[in-house]
Amino acid sequence: MSMTTLAPPLTGSPDFGKALRDTVVSRWHKRLSANPTAKRSHWRTKTVYFRAVASLVAAAPGAPLTWKSIVEAAAPNGSRSTFYEVAGAHARHPMIDAFIDDGRTDSIQLALHYRRTDAVAQLLDEAKVWSYWTHRERMLDAVGTAGPLSPLALEAEVCESLSKWSRANPQLAATLGHTPPACAVEDLMLIRNGKMAAVRAASQLTEHLRRAA
Repeated sequence: MSMTTLAPPLTGSPDFGKALRDTVVSRWHKRLSANPTAKRSHWRTKTVYFRAVASLVAAAPGAPLTWKSIVEAAAPNGSRSTFYEVAGAHARHPMIDAFIDDGRTDSIQLALHYRRTDAVAQLLDEAKVWSYWTHRERMLDAVGTAGPLSPLALEAEVCESLSKWSRANPQLAATLGHTPPACAVEDLMLIRNGKMAAVRAASQLTEHLRRAA
């Protein structure tokens, strides 16, 4: 069953903002970032590494990234053990597991598309979501107050939000071949109401990011 078939109809209805705030990535982000328990501490650890990899990419675009260089950039809080708690095959609470656990067709498509064998690439995917999140929140706030919007207008809002993020973070946006943040791909699939596969949605947003660059 498609994830999007379970969401409210997205034709500019007042439910759009509610639906976009309850996506798989939204729930993953909220569960970790807003949780006062040990998961909250793990999100703080993730954030240390997100900032570290983003700073490395910004300082030296195209330079090789390794777990060692990222750990050094995360000093004094970085270590090999915490890096592999955040990224890699045995990472705790990875975003891709949220898609797999959700189990619906669209989520599995996203999991397959964002599946990485390289820990650094996995970290970059999550860092993009972390970096883009405030832009996404502003977009959702604007959509929520704008009144009924057509699917094309909603898609344009997503693209404009991505453009603003890309302009603010050009080096990070360009990594991994301009792969878009997974949450933006999920949002576009939701707007298309089950009529766009993950590969196509990601490709469309990748091309948008390349043009924005």
